[in-house]
Amino acid sequence: MANALVVWGVAGALGGRVLLRIEDHDRQRCRPEWEEALLDDLDWLGFVPDVFPSAAYRAGPCDGRQSDRDAVYRETAAELAARGLVYACACSRRTIEQAAPAPGGAEAELRYPGTCREAGLPLDGPVTWRLRLAEVEERFEDARLGWQRQTPAAQCGDLAIRDRHGNWTYQFAVTVDDLRQGVSLVIRGRDLLASTGRQIQLARLLGRDAPPVYLHHELILKSGGRKLSKADGDSGVRALRAAGWSAPDVIGLAAHGLGLLPRPRPVPAKAAAALFVEAPTTD
Repeated sequence: MANALVVWGVAGALGGRVLLRIEDHDRQRCRPEWEEALLDDLDWLGFVPDVFPSAAYRAGPCDGRQSDRDAVYRETAAELAARGLVYACACSRRTIEQAAPAPGGAEAELRYPGTCREAGLPLDGPVTWRLRLAEVEERFEDARLGWQRQTPAAQCGDLAIRDRHGNWTYQFAVTVDDLRQGVSLVIRGRDLLASTGRQIQLARLLGRDAPPVYLHHELILKSGGRKLSKADGDSGVRALRAAGWSAPDVIGLAAHGLGLLPRPRPVPAKAAAALFVEAPTTD
């Protein structure tokens, strides 16, 4: 909900268009009913995408659904492999943890130490496909957080682009899609900030000279600083809707949680852009 508010609000304030993408690249974890629930929630809230609207998905295969873009990802991965940039990795998460424990503890990102980099394993079979990353620093200006410096090779090691089950990874799929679908502004939660440098490096390898602009917004957190989670019983749009909340009430609650309003008040979807061009009011 928070991300939808910022995406539609910022796009409206800038006169941009919203592309709706169903990121169901992990076929073991995604379900058609979850996609339908997302589309229904957006329709109810009044957030209508300009590219790939709900009707496009409900009509059948859609270029905005990542599970329908396997051929695109295969073609892109083949181009990278032909340049010697992709190799097979037989390591499990456990073997990686044992070989290179995360220095920051359980919450730190796991870094792949390059165990299979020169092993010459075939790409067929139950192996992870990894992209060779250069030991270079990526500098970029976040539209909200300012200048950032990241060294992807030191953060995550060589990037996994397809897992051993044949699923394309988030990092790979979104970078390919951002390039091929002409995305110029990426708006997402601050929890994904660490992904940016590696996506910029991958995009450059794919021929993108200038990366999109990135804007990482704050998350709506509960007490203790933890993210809201359905697994913890936190209320989502559907639960609030069932409890009798109106769409403007739900949007206003999210705006307050993000610090855009001093207190919750109804905000219709068509007024979301005003939250990003006007100072917060006290009414």
